[in-house]
Formats: sequence, structure tokens, C-alpha cells
Amino acid sequence: MNSLHEQLGAQARPRQNRRATAEPAWLKGTLIAILFLFVAFFLILPMTTVFLEAFSKGAGVVLDTFRDDATLKAIELTLIVAAIAVPLNTVFGLAAAWSIAQFRFPGRNLLLILIDLPLWVSPVIGGLIYVLLFGRQGWLGPWLGDHDIKIIFALPGIVLGTTFVTFPFVARNLIPLMETQGKAEEEAALSLGAHGWQVFWRVTLPKVKWALIYGVILCNARAMGEFGAVSVVSGHIRGQTNTMPLHVEILYNEYHFAAAFAVAALLSLLAVFTLGIKTFVEWRAARQQLASQETPSS
Repeated sequence: MNSLHEQLGAQARPRQNRRATAEPAWLKGTLIAILFLFVAFFLILPMTTVFLEAFSKGAGVVLDTFRDDATLKAIELTLIVAAIAVPLNTVFGLAAAWSIAQFRFPGRNLLLILIDLPLWVSPVIGGLIYVLLFGRQGWLGPWLGDHDIKIIFALPGIVLGTTFVTFPFVARNLIPLMETQGKAEEEAALSLGAHGWQVFWRVTLPKVKWALIYGVILCNARAMGEFGAVSVVSGHIRGQTNTMPLHVEILYNEYHFAAAFAVAALLSLLAVFTLGIKTFVEWRAARQQLASQETPSS
């Protein structure tokens, strides 16, 4: 009799546990509905409005906007800045992640704090820092003026501001992964006679390539959409130092609403394209991780 009660109790416990942990259907439905409403109101509706406003006066206005020299210059400048800032941050992110994950040295924690600093400081403050350093009245301004070197209100200042706000993305994607993976494989490669660059290219980089690509994608997206720091260091010189976000602001302030939304729509399309690449990278990384977990068992 006692054994029968024990068997029935053992069968009842999983059901009780499932009832205790399972959420009511009405609660799940409510949370999912709130989630979809939030996404629709704060994401889908604004994105739809951008495209509707862009074509509100016809496709001809959109085409004329992208024939305008100032718009073309803003697109060109945005791509140039991203093409410079993203590789710089990639090299820095790899070097920082390698150093922090592989070594213990004085100032390591300070370096981690400094890497995170742009995430906690307003981009406008970052732009003001460069103005104080390289502006005409800044610390290095007189020397730069004497040597006819222009940083603020020119391409170098825009690159500096963009690099400042985007450099945590690559490093912060690589550091946790490298610390988790450890350095056993690198030490094994060194013991077999490989030198430093061989270890990096054939052991370390293949292990972190998907995290690196993911960080580069995030960095590029932020670089193309940066406004605050670039607004401070660019000077808003139309056709010369305006990136796409700044050009949208100028068009909107001049009441060229359809043109402003047309450029904003292009930025949105670039964001959607970047999101698609990000999703693909995540999918490939998940597949690779699953395959590596199944290989030993087979």
C-alpha cells in the first residue's frame, strides 16, 4: 500500500510542478499583446510614417532629392566616415580584446572602464572634447592653425567624433568570448612551434570570427547614424561637412519635409539591411556552434 502511494505521489509531483511553473494563458496572451503593441507603436508605425512622408509628394521629389549635390555629398561623406572609423575600431577592438583576455597587467580594469566610457557619456560631450582639443581656441588649435592643419569642421574631426562613439562595439563583443574560451589552444599552438601571428590568424581569429563580424556590423550601423558628436565637430557646412543625419535635420528645418523624409528613408533602409546581415550572422554562428557540439558525440 505504501509503495502504491509513493508511485502515485511520484506521478503527481511533475504535474504539480508543471502547474506551479506554467503561466496562465490569459497572462501569456496579455504580455504578448503588449509586446506587439509596443513594437507596433514605437517601431513599425514610425518606420511606416517615414516612407509615407517621403513619397507624400510623389516619387519625383524623392528622385530630385537624390540628384541634389548636397544630398549626394552627405551620402558620400557618411560612407567615407564609416569606411575609416569602422576599420579603426576593428583593429582597436581586436587588440584590446586580445590584450585583456590573454594577459593580466596593471591598468587592465581601467582599460575596461575606458572602453565602456562612450556608452555612458553623451556623444555631444565627446564632440565638445575634440573641440576643446583641436578647435581654433583649443589646446592644440594655435599650433594646428600655424601649420594649416584643419581637424574641427573638417573630415578628420568627423572621423574622430564617430570613432569615439563607436569604438566600444567591437571590443565589447570580443572580450567576453575570448575570456570564456581561454588560451589553452593558443598555448598548444605555441608549444608546437607556431609563432605569434600564426597563432592569431589560424587559432584565435577563426574562433571569434562571428563575434567580430557581429561587432563590426553594430559599429557600422552606429557610425552611419551618429548625430550628436558629429553635429558638434562638423560645423554644419552644407555640401561639405554634413553627414546624412545632419542633412536630414537641415532639410527638415528648412521645411523641405518630403526631402528630409526621403533621406531618412534611405537611412532606414540601410538600417534594415544591416539588421538582415546581423540576423544572418547570428544564424550562422548558432549553426556553427551546434555543429561543433555535435561533432564530438558523433
